[in-house]
Amino acid sequence: MADLNLTDIAKAYGDVEVLRDIDLKIEQGELIVFVGPSGCGKSTLLRMIAGLERITGGDLEIDGVRVNDIPPSERGIAMVFQSYALYPHMTVRDNMAFALKIAKMSQSEIDERVDRAAKILQLHNLLDRLPKALSGGQRQRVAIGRAIVRDPKVYLFDEPLSNLDAALRVATRIEIAQLKEAMPESTMIYVTHDQVEAMTLASRIVVLAGGGIAQVGTPLELYERPENEFVAQFIGSPAMNLLPGRITGTGETTTVALDGGGTAVSTIPSQPGDKNKAVNVGVRPEDFVEAQGEFIYKGKVEITEALGEVTLLYFAPEGERDPVIAKLPGVHADVKRREVALTADPSKVHLFHNTQSLLYRDQPIKKIAVGTH
Repeated sequence: MADLNLTDIAKAYGDVEVLRDIDLKIEQGELIVFVGPSGCGKSTLLRMIAGLERITGGDLEIDGVRVNDIPPSERGIAMVFQSYALYPHMTVRDNMAFALKIAKMSQSEIDERVDRAAKILQLHNLLDRLPKALSGGQRQRVAIGRAIVRDPKVYLFDEPLSNLDAALRVATRIEIAQLKEAMPESTMIYVTHDQVEAMTLASRIVVLAGGGIAQVGTPLELYERPENEFVAQFIGSPAMNLLPGRITGTGETTTVALDGGGTAVSTIPSQPGDKNKAVNVGVRPEDFVEAQGEFIYKGKVEITEALGEVTLLYFAPEGERDPVIAKLPGVHADVKRREVALTADPSKVHLFHNTQSLLYRDQPIKKIAVGTH
């Protein structure tokens, strides 16, 4: 098992810069998840770690050894792809053992490793089946088992659940979480576009956008303390609401007069020089509650979505801004076409100036420039 250091990693195809200034330290035993929008470079970064893409700038170290110019077969990594890529004419046992046979390992060692991996993945009753006799989830487990038997330093997962239907995706996600618990010393890097996978599996999440890192942190850190508007809206579903306004009160708490007529109070402190500064007030849909007096936002409910345990309320603010969304517990079908006022606990109110959270004013961050989304 290993730790990894990425220092000023960059990737370019000719004059087209895909990734830049990637600084990241991954500790042994972590499960790191790369997330981001399509085209952000998360799979490219994973392939650079694997040695399948050339690094055009910076240094990659595995266990303190620079591996930029070391071929994939000598890096001590194993990769699980989106496609299972199983040999259809081989049994599960032979698929898992194939790489070990190529390495001329003894049959006793091969059998021991395959049996150990099969036990971890609960495949011991399927070892004599062909891939066509397996479900999609079982095939993905075989692909993971093929990686486990190699006993690599680092496991790399490239969107391994993308080809599964919704129910299988949930079941296999749980199996991967259980696999990590069974192998606590294993270092794993996992790429996905699904934030639910990221939030439920990761030790830490790396949010990529625009060719760089927008934020690194635990799932709850990203959810509760986003450093910029991009992360605030990318993590969480529905996305965080952003409402424009100006700071009218400063100190240990900050008061903002919203352009739409409401007032927001945040526990994020501010300085006297912040008065009249234009900010965006961020509130997650699930943090809104109906206001009895002072409100942050008031508007007519255009659409409701009753999901049973919660109801989503959609408001259409003036101008071209995104809809305001509130997620209220219970059933609220009767509020459609009615005017509803919303507020939130000050500890749940975020403030962003020039897309960066005021919470991080004293911590200059080497991040990408992310715009309002």
